[in-house]
Amino acid sequence: MKPDATYPYGALTSRRAKLAVLIGAALLSYAALAAGAATPPSQAQFGGQCAEGLAEGRHVETNCTVSWTDKDGKVYCFSSEAAKKTFLENPQANLEKARDFMAASNVQSTEQAMQNFGSSDAEALVKRVIEANLKANGDLFALQDPLDGAQLKLAYDGIDFTRTIDGYGFFPDVKFHDPADASKRWLIDFWVAPADGLLKVQETRIYKAPLQSEGKWVLMARDPIPWWWIPASEHPGHLATKRGWEVMSAVEQGALAAQAKNNGIFKLKDDKTGKVLELQFIDTHQPIRQLDNGQYFACTDFRAAGTKDQIYDIDFWVVDKNGTMTVEQTRVHKVPELKDGRWVEVPRYDWKDLGSSHVVP
Repeated sequence: MKPDATYPYGALTSRRAKLAVLIGAALLSYAALAAGAATPPSQAQFGGQCAEGLAEGRHVETNCTVSWTDKDGKVYCFSSEAAKKTFLENPQANLEKARDFMAASNVQSTEQAMQNFGSSDAEALVKRVIEANLKANGDLFALQDPLDGAQLKLAYDGIDFTRTIDGYGFFPDVKFHDPADASKRWLIDFWVAPADGLLKVQETRIYKAPLQSEGKWVLMARDPIPWWWIPASEHPGHLATKRGWEVMSAVEQGALAAQAKNNGIFKLKDDKTGKVLELQFIDTHQPIRQLDNGQYFACTDFRAAGTKDQIYDIDFWVVDKNGTMTVEQTRVHKVPELKDGRWVEVPRYDWKDLGSSHVVP
């Protein structure tokens, strides 16, 4: 078996690592059931890790035989009764410490988990996803264009190349074309990252789409471009000051994760009307700004689910917690209103009203 160029031990070691993770998870679940645990570790908060251990800055796996349920019904596991007692001396403060430590561990843990995989693993996953899609849609790749809700059905040409950003994932760039016109081409990116010991597709985004110019089709980049293209000209190493693409990554990953839990719908309570909005993510505006209080500020576009042209502008406030970007507040900035037969975005406030700020490069 030929080793992957980006991972010298190749796919064999990758599979062994994944198998070890699965076996470990199975053993923990079996031990939990044998010990009479009320909640399997996989269904508890923090994946069943000891909440007190996290508050102290340590990852400690448990079988969840010792647990605590808060007023919201969330279950937290502990490695021992002593750990639980210490945690409950100040549960709110300890929970905040645990969350901060988990947030700080995200990029680092993703970077470490990526060592178990190579770009060939990411490409193999994307090919399987595409093959399943083709099989279900008459040998054409079905995709909803987030920009206008159009249902695309494209012919698959192959993977162009795959980029890697340490701590964030792999990004295969895939070629497609219109089955009725081969000159009408698309480039579609797949964001692939490890989760629960396996590679998973986090997002599928159109990077370039066809545009007619002077009687022929040309391939044009979408504006704004996906955040993962921004680091192409800079080294994505760790810096004390966060960059715009890192903020966008946090916003989009959080939004997509929330969407995935609700059958592709991002649910947000409108802070003005109290109505729960059902939305679908489109993209993040550029540039990103930082307010004087240190918070980062990102504007995004969401489309009302089931519509093509009802667009909401949703703002996200993001803070740097121990080196990791964490969404702290979400608010409706602009709402769609029907005027003169078409939907327009009407602002509720101006971002300048939030105070002075500067662009984050």
